[in-house]
Amino acid sequence: MAEYLVLIYGDEKAVDAAGQELWDELMQRHGAFGEKHGASIRGGNALQPTGTATSLRFEGDKANVTDGPFAETKEALGGYYLIEAKDLDEAISIAKDIPAPHGGLEVRPVMVFD
Repeated sequence: MAEYLVLIYGDEKAVDAAGQELWDELMQRHGAFGEKHGASIRGGNALQPTGTATSLRFEGDKANVTDGPFAETKEALGGYYLIEAKDLDEAISIAKDIPAPHGGLEVRPVMVFD
């Protein structure tokens, strides 16, 4: 078995504009995802909005700290799940059950260091 990080991207403004009803539906759907795939989930969290982000960019040993996300994009990273799956195909199959209206998902294998 291998671990995969599933990154959840979405348009924060579109979700906010949709209102509480969509938010409640998303929470219900994430709960259902957790119940269905609990044996495969190793961790996960929702992230605060991009307006709360602080970014660090390095020039040599110097870190430049700025308010805001690392990259300005329409679809921002909103959360993630760390899952365990036998292969990429199974990880994708699990990821397809993650709600991501107004956005999408990125599935990446976790690097293993021996």
